Amino acid sequence: MVSEKEIWAYLEEVSDPEIPVLTVVDLGVVRAVEITETRCHVTITPTYSGCPAMKMIEEQIIEKLNEKGIENVTVSLVLTPAWTTDWLTESGKNKLREYGIAPPEHEVDKSVLFSEPTVVPCPQCKSRNTKMISQFGSTACKAHYQCNECLEPFDYFKCLK
Repeated sequence: MVSEKEIWAYLEEVSDPEIPVLTVVDLGVVRAVEITETRCHVTITPTYSGCPAMKMIEEQIIEKLNEKGIENVTVSLVLTPAWTTDWLTESGKNKLREYGIAPPEHEVDKSVLFSEPTVVPCPQCKSRNTKMISQFGSTACKAHYQCNECLEPFDYFKCLK
């Protein structure tokens, strides 16, 4: 019989379809693993309720665990508690930086409504001399920035709580 620890290790091999350098564990969408004598059940939470990648993540989880010899796998999607960027692992944040996406800096960014935008360090040259180009990036969870030093554009993974 496979252990819960082994299941979590297998899930570390399942990449996020939108940001392939992150695993579903790095991203924090895997909430729980439950193993019984007859099945393995994985609970996942989307990064936002309309995330189109969740069906693919579910299929990839089942496929990976089947590949590892675990036959009866079920996956359920739960919306509460809602996902937060606090669930990103430190390893995941480092992987985002290395991939060229600035990870969330701190708490929810409401500054665009009330003051200057959040200062986000460039993942390429580390300069804090950056500017927001658009609150909306390549996906709903990212904003688009540009570095004023190296001139490279980059995405910023928005803080969500």
